[in-house]
Amino acid sequence: MEKLHGRGRQGGAKRKRFLLVTQLLLLSVLVASAPPRGEAAPVPVRFTEGMVRGFLELKDAKGNRIASGDFLQTSHGGEIKSRMALQFKDGSVHDETAVFTQQHNFVLQGYRLIQKGPSFESDMEVSLERATGKYRVKVKEKGKDEKLLEGKLDLPMDVYNGMVPTVIKNLKKGATENLHVVAFTPAPRVIELEMIASGEDKVLIGDRERSASHYVLKPKLGILKLPAMLLGRNPPDNHLWTIMEDVPAFVKFSGPLAAGGPIWRVELTSPRWPK
Repeated sequence: MEKLHGRGRQGGAKRKRFLLVTQLLLLSVLVASAPPRGEAAPVPVRFTEGMVRGFLELKDAKGNRIASGDFLQTSHGGEIKSRMALQFKDGSVHDETAVFTQQHNFVLQGYRLIQKGPSFESDMEVSLERATGKYRVKVKEKGKDEKLLEGKLDLPMDVYNGMVPTVIKNLKKGATENLHVVAFTPAPRVIELEMIASGEDKVLIGDRERSASHYVLKPKLGILKLPAMLLGRNPPDNHLWTIMEDVPAFVKFSGPLAAGGPIWRVELTSPRWPK
């Protein structure tokens, strides 16, 4: 009798493994045969971008400053180059650059991202260009050999890596918008990002109280959501605050800077005189 029960348990375990493998294979088929994405229209330009410099701080969930840096934006030959460069106290680097045009609509033309150091799970260097659709990803996980991924992507006109704060500044107050971003995990995937207006929050600028529009940024994985949950990689919502009255201005971002990373806050800061 014990042998029969043992065989029954073994058979049950085999059936469970078979069902799990079958489900994963079915998911793979669904992903491979998914219909093309509906391509949303690019975001119209309401406020043209130009030369800008801002000073940034990066804080962890406890409010400790872990990095400082700059937001640098220049214009040349009809293109805008927007760069966020953060230097961490532990020597890590986050350096993100977006090049875009703004003739009637915002269109991303090129993107580059460098992340390296102990604050990140892996060192990564990414480049992406619209003209050819080519991407290049170099990634090196801790204790492993470097990997190189190269190929082409079909980029919708509303892909806005490194440009989400700029896009939100150009929305009408309270408007909700869907766009696309390329997520590097490290293999690149074009995913939809829903930007949902979520009310107003009070902020202080000096002694003056102002109102900042709060946007919730929700990655929409579609049929990729279940595989992401199984792998423990379901991305959290991000949050962004922007002052929308008169001339729009970025206030704060909250979310991970890398796939699977911790929640950090990017905020504006002002120069201080040393003692």
